[in-house]
Amino acid sequence: MQQNQTYLLEMKDICKEFPGVKALDNAQLRLRAGTVHALMGENGAGKSTLMKCLFGIYKKDAGTILMEGKEVNFVNPRNALDNGVAMVHQELNQVLRRSVMENVWLGRFPMHGPLVDGKRMYNETKKVFESLNIDVDPKRIIGDLSVSQRQMVEIAKAVSYNAKIVVLDEPTSSLTENEVEHLFKIIEQLTSRGVGIIYISHKMDEILRISDDVTIMRDGQWVATRPAKELNTEEIIRLMVNRDMSQRFPEKNNHPGPVLMEVKNLTGKYEPTCHDVSFELHKGEVLGVAGLVGSRRTELLNTIFGYYTRGSGEIIVNGKPVENKVPAEATRNGFALLTEERRATGIFPLMNINFNSTIANLHHYGKLLLSSGKMGKDTKWVIDSMRVKTPSQKTHIRSLSGGNQQKVIIGRWLLTEPDILLLDEPTRGIDVGAKFEIYQLILQLAEEGKGVIMVSSEMPELIGICDRILVMSNGRMAGIVERGKDFGGVEGEQETILTLAAKYV
Repeated sequence: MQQNQTYLLEMKDICKEFPGVKALDNAQLRLRAGTVHALMGENGAGKSTLMKCLFGIYKKDAGTILMEGKEVNFVNPRNALDNGVAMVHQELNQVLRRSVMENVWLGRFPMHGPLVDGKRMYNETKKVFESLNIDVDPKRIIGDLSVSQRQMVEIAKAVSYNAKIVVLDEPTSSLTENEVEHLFKIIEQLTSRGVGIIYISHKMDEILRISDDVTIMRDGQWVATRPAKELNTEEIIRLMVNRDMSQRFPEKNNHPGPVLMEVKNLTGKYEPTCHDVSFELHKGEVLGVAGLVGSRRTELLNTIFGYYTRGSGEIIVNGKPVENKVPAEATRNGFALLTEERRATGIFPLMNINFNSTIANLHHYGKLLLSSGKMGKDTKWVIDSMRVKTPSQKTHIRSLSGGNQQKVIIGRWLLTEPDILLLDEPTRGIDVGAKFEIYQLILQLAEEGKGVIMVSSEMPELIGICDRILVMSNGRMAGIVERGKDFGGVEGEQETILTLAAKYV
């Protein structure tokens, strides 16, 4: 790595161990002022752990952190913020029933004597928002905002500290294309002022577009730091996973068979919902669901699963109508739902892997007393078959990487032996290596004759592994695209899907 210049931030030989896991092993990072430095690696590579050591969430076991040449060791996030380091986390941690401006100034309210100066707080918030072209009312309750608006508020909060270093952890995972462009303009503004940006993302096109430098980590260790202009997608993947991954998707060997499920004129009872959706799902088929933000793809899956109330329409499985009035009934009818927001509605973060693996299948372990032996055996099956990287079954699931958390949830549902899997953004926030494993798993389930419905915002992913793609537009089904038919190749398929997605907008 370069040694001949002054850096805004230097992290040298950083080590951090957790029980049974060496999370960081002499990790390195050097950030130049006024640049975007991408930090990349597979889930579990140590990216977030390294940033948490910088931000004072974790105490490093060894190593040195220098800011503008002076050694620093922040004891907590407030200490880091007061010294010019801000971090926007992938999981937003906001006080949802309080106003936007209260969340921005939490812990440092402007005071007028013994009272909070509400007028000044409003004006200061407005000033920051206007400088960043963020159109949000500071007095609105933050829980009433969309996830993307809340993300922008967090970025504005970081800017309000006049931070010299801003860490963005998967900042675009919940943003539309227009919002991503807006974020990139904010990043340009910040770097023009000399702010250094550390940008964690799995999205290769974003990394190559906005980064000046790229650091790649693997298994808690520094692998390489290169100028972004010297890299391409294939080289980044090779450095991340230490193997060639020119084949981004597994070979498809599933063969769709007879109809497994019919959905007829399905409409949800309460808005926002899906309207008059009809389609068939075949045994051994992977049916994709595409659409723009707001197309109600998630609402469709939730209505099928009974998480949202059905207003009208029919669901027929193997020729017999099913009600699926509540999720428990849907589970008994052979359905499983992997939710979109893994951390909010998928995992039980304070519980261990054993609990998270077996919670959907408790009736299998006894009525009054649960068999810990059976639960342990099933959890071992989840860990082994899903290739979950964990020290033990007793490890808290929140300490695993996003990809490993997702594998545990998939394993949880497979223990219920479902016939129909509803997967909502199954690879969101997951690195390219873990994605490949989840694709393999999905296709393996299809080969076994199960029906899979998969919502994804990534067009190449849908075209890569689905047999057909149902396109949603503003709550309605706009059409179905059959993979590999004559649409003029992959580009033609994408164009057809996007045209359908805009049909009812």
